[in-house]
Amino acid sequence: QVQLVDSGGGLVQPGGSLRLSCTASGRFFNIRAMGWYRQAPGKQRELAASITEDDIASYAESVKGRFTITGDHVKNTVDLQMNNLKPEDTAVYYCYANVLAVGIIGHKDFWGQGTQVTVSS
Repeated sequence: QVQLVDSGGGLVQPGGSLRLSCTASGRFFNIRAMGWYRQAPGKQRELAASITEDDIASYAESVKGRFTITGDHVKNTVDLQMNNLKPEDTAVYYCYANVLAVGIIGHKDFWGQGTQVTVSS
């Protein structure tokens, strides 16, 4: 149906930058929103950033001013530019897309496999 492939994680020092990328493929009519959730060890998964089909971006308070999300609605991709990274940004980052897929009634969330981001000196 719908596959999300995310990439771009790694190890970076505090204050450094990383860029995450995610591509959606498969059989679908529409992507209403895409974005990134993150889950740190022992914590609940939380939304880091999202962007709608109308290019309305939303951010968690903790990443505002440091992260920027961009989407390409033709290529069905979403990128997350992360600057001034902090140790508390360490988490597995999961791409998601809210998709109207072929054969499924209504929009559903689909998920990437996750990519590890580690911020440490």
